[in-house]
Amino acid sequence: MLLELSVQNLGVIESSSFILSPGVSALTGETGAGKTMVVQAIELLTGGRADGSMVRRGADQALVEGRFETPEGAEIILKRVIPSKGRSRAYVDGSLAGASQLSEIGLSLVDLHGQHQHQSLLNPKTQRSALDVFAKIDLRALISARSECRRLQAEIEEMGGDAKARAREVDLLKFQIDEIAALSIQSPDELNALEKLEELLTNAEERIEAGGHTRERISGDGGLLDQIGETIQRLGDESPYREITERLRGIQAEMSDVSAILRERIDGIEDDPQRLMEVGGRRKSLIELQRKYGDTLAEVIAYQQQASERLLELESHDVRAAALETKLLSSEVELADNAAKVANNRRKAAPHLASEVSKHLSDLALENAGLLIDVRGEDPADDVEIMFRANSGTNWHGLSNVASGGELARVMLALRLVLTSGPPTLVFDEVDAGIGGTAALSVGKALSRLGLSHQVLVVTHLPQVAAYADNHIVVDKLDDGNNVVSTLNMVDGDARVRELTRMLAGQPESLSGRNHATELLEQARNERDSL
Repeated sequence: MLLELSVQNLGVIESSSFILSPGVSALTGETGAGKTMVVQAIELLTGGRADGSMVRRGADQALVEGRFETPEGAEIILKRVIPSKGRSRAYVDGSLAGASQLSEIGLSLVDLHGQHQHQSLLNPKTQRSALDVFAKIDLRALISARSECRRLQAEIEEMGGDAKARAREVDLLKFQIDEIAALSIQSPDELNALEKLEELLTNAEERIEAGGHTRERISGDGGLLDQIGETIQRLGDESPYREITERLRGIQAEMSDVSAILRERIDGIEDDPQRLMEVGGRRKSLIELQRKYGDTLAEVIAYQQQASERLLELESHDVRAAALETKLLSSEVELADNAAKVANNRRKAAPHLASEVSKHLSDLALENAGLLIDVRGEDPADDVEIMFRANSGTNWHGLSNVASGGELARVMLALRLVLTSGPPTLVFDEVDAGIGGTAALSVGKALSRLGLSHQVLVVTHLPQVAAYADNHIVVDKLDDGNNVVSTLNMVDGDARVRELTRMLAGQPESLSGRNHATELLEQARNERDSL
């Protein structure tokens, strides 16, 4: 619902703002006063096209701001800035936004009816949705079946539908798996272990020689052990060398251990050129596997597992594909059944909706008009279009091709009287174009009924329509010969009677016009109370 509207420097409106209430609000004023500018301001807030020519003469920019309440009860502020030169800017709750975002938000807040493109009921999808709501058609089963079919189709496609491509992939996977399996990787760290072993084998002879030479120097004839033993004997255990002798015995024991360890290490060194070649060859083979299948042996092992799983999947393809095809066939049957039910319900409901809407057309000065709901296409018959003709014998046209803004607005009014769904705020411009008398009263009554479920803003030239409004806004024009300035004022009581008198008699002081205005207001009030 539109709670508040502020307009600055838009056309003839210099600066005006007003607060809107629920129910029907009529917007009246002299020709050229700027009533259409108010509608244009709302259209700008809902993503309508902006142009620098809209800016008031002498101003740098126009500004339109609206405070709305969403159907969920939250408040949202939409703003549009239109410079006299350059591109317009849009804001949602103070943050920059695109006009497309305003349009998306606006579709859920406001519907404009008249010479405006921002009308949700001109959209074929909205017309189809309106028919579904009217007929109480439950689409959940259809949507679920359609989703399941798409899921199964995608799964079948992912399996690969090309038999030759599958055969090529099977051959490649087998080769890769066999290539990795042939090397029997011992562990993810095998390359590090092989590198150390290769280094040891590469210098085996030098290492054996170095170890043997060192051991000979320690424990050979005349070696360090013999020399230490001879020194101990000479010093003896008597003072003053007893302490030194004990320390030398410790060194002697340590050297003996070192000699034994050297013997073990020398015996453990493998001097085998053939083994060295084997280790080097295996390292190269493992490095080549890494180059092909991963940066580490762990990744190579993981790839082998993945390839094995994919191979199993491909080799069982036919079995799985057959199972999926069976499921898909069953889902397609279910989808077809649900689509047929929806299509049947739509085709049955279409003439009923057209009939209900047509009942209101004759009351809205469209006595000879006709309306039908065209339901086309394969099941579930998603191609739904509301068709209209102004007179018997003329061609049917889609709503978007109805030339007269007044006729279109009244058709939309008739539709809205039947359809309770849609945006909470409805704006009607030119709904009373080309009518008067009893037809005008009927339009007023229809708008009043619509105001029970929606917030309605109607731009009207007819006092019969304005009298049925719950609220009345007058656009006053002041022309000083150089500039025209318009202001918006909410009127009630005597001020409202004066405005209706002006609309009836051309002069707000006309006594007969005043009596008629008072009578109109009383009649409208009584009929509103009876709704």
